[in-house]
Formats: sequence, C-alpha cells, structure tokens
Amino acid sequence: METIHQRHQRVGLIPVMLLAAGMTAASPAGELPDGRAVIRGPAGGSEIVITTTPRLAGVIDSLTWNGKEFIDSADHGRQLQSASNLDAGIQSIAAETYNPTEAGSVNDGAGNTSSSQLLHMVAGPSFLQTTSRMAFWLAPGGTSAGHPARNTTVLSHHVLTKRVTIGHPGLPQVIPYQVTFSLPLGEHHTEAVFEALTGYMPAEFSQFHQYVAATRKLEPLSDGPGEQANPVVLAVPGGTHAMGIFAPRQPGAHTSGPSYGRFRFDDAKVVKWNCVFRVRNPAGVAPGEYVYQMFVVVGDLVMVRDALAALHRTVP
Repeated sequence: METIHQRHQRVGLIPVMLLAAGMTAASPAGELPDGRAVIRGPAGGSEIVITTTPRLAGVIDSLTWNGKEFIDSADHGRQLQSASNLDAGIQSIAAETYNPTEAGSVNDGAGNTSSSQLLHMVAGPSFLQTTSRMAFWLAPGGTSAGHPARNTTVLSHHVLTKRVTIGHPGLPQVIPYQVTFSLPLGEHHTEAVFEALTGYMPAEFSQFHQYVAATRKLEPLSDGPGEQANPVVLAVPGGTHAMGIFAPRQPGAHTSGPSYGRFRFDDAKVVKWNCVFRVRNPAGVAPGEYVYQMFVVVGDLVMVRDALAALHRTVP
C-alpha cells in the first residue's frame, strides 16, 4: 500500500531539487525535511523574523520584530500553529479527545522531538511552505478534562499544509497565512472545529484589544475567555509591540466563522489568540480539503490598527 509520504513524492509535493533562485528544498529526494528554516522581511524600521525548528516538525517556534519575541514556545502546543478538533462520529466534541495538532502531542512536552511528521518544506527569503501529518494531542488511553481519547494511534492521517509570506502589497507588517486541512477518507465526523491559527504569546502582551471596522478603531477587550466576531489584537502596555489576526469571510457549506478568541492563562504565564472556523453537518463532514486564508499583523499598535483597516477595505 502506498504511504502518505510516497504519495506526496508521486504528486510532487516533496521537492527534489532547488526550485528557484533563493528557494531551497529542506532535504534531498526520498528524505523527510528536518524542519529548520528562517525567513525575514523589513517592516516599520525593523524586520520580522520567523523561525521554524526540527523540534516542532516545521511549526513556527519564533517570531521577532523590533527586538522582541512574540511567541511563547514551551511545550508542543504553545506556538504559532494550527489544529483541528473533531467529534469522531460518537457525540459532540469533548475537550481535546480527537485533536490533530500541527506541532505534536501533549506527551512530547518540552522535548526535542515531535510526534507529528513533517513531509515537505520549502523556504525562501520571505516565504515558507510546509506539509505535515499531524499527531493527535492525546496518546491512546489519555484523557482531556476527564474524557478519554477517541484516537487509537499517536499519528493521525490528517494532513496540514501552510503557506506563509512576510509582507503584503503596501503593508510590510502583514503576514498572509494560508492553511489547508486535509480530512482523510474512512473517518466519520459531524462536527469539525478548525483552529486555523493560534498564537501563544508571552504574558507581557497583557493588553487585549478588538478592531471595530465601523469606527476603524481599536477598543479595549475583556479577558474573556472566548470568541467574538471582531479581530483580536494583543499588545504590551504602551503599545510598542502588538500582534493582530484578521481573516476575510470565507463562505462554505455548513461553515461558520471566522471567530476570534482570546485567553489569559495566569498559571502558565502565557496569553493566546486564535482564529476559528466551524463545520457542522449531521449527515457527515465530508473528507477533503478545507482552506482558510488569514493575515497576521505585527508592529506597534498604530501599525497594527492601520493594517487591519487597510485589510478590511481591500480584502474581499
């Protein structure tokens, strides 16, 4: 039987040579890439630098701008990454009991390896593309909020591709970020929650804001936790460093979103935002590809506000 890795080689998703000037394949043909890349682009008198590492199967481990780290990368869940959560056809979604996660599993902890498998990686000076087979967050037999894991393997058959570019026309502080979740054949789900992107940030990003398109202003936002319709921005006191998230409406059958969450975890000394889409269908969520386009915005509060205003005006 053809493996997923062999299939990706066959259809050309794993690069076998240098693809263009300034563009590198992460490994020779027939070998899996190690997940190491650095991309960068100028923004607001400084530069945005994004780093991926082998430890996280190609997930974004670091994002810096103007002397500050924006990502609090600790275990294999606290990164700039994507995940899905599904009901596994049993009942409604229960905690994280069927939760393919890009960076790896809870048991990976703070270790140097990931249970997820990176299949493909291409990086240029300011862009990055990866395809990975996601691990389930729980190991078989594990529990989440008292609910038993519904997966029977560590590695799922759910494949995620991300395409990341630093800079958008006229907006160097914007990072277009597209993800494609590939749901496999042979599974039955009636509900899927796609955490298309989440960013875990250091606790010093303690000021929560929402962007209100009608007024083109940032307004204070409570801790929540929870989701809402307006894009979320997290900033340090004084507003010298901030990160926001925006996604245009992306209609699809049985689909809702985007919605934007914000969370403060005092015990773990970390804050988080996310961008979420939901698919519900009592007849079954169809296998196949679910594609979501988002824009991460980095800079000071003024830069972030202005970019969100521009994106609302120009992105369909």
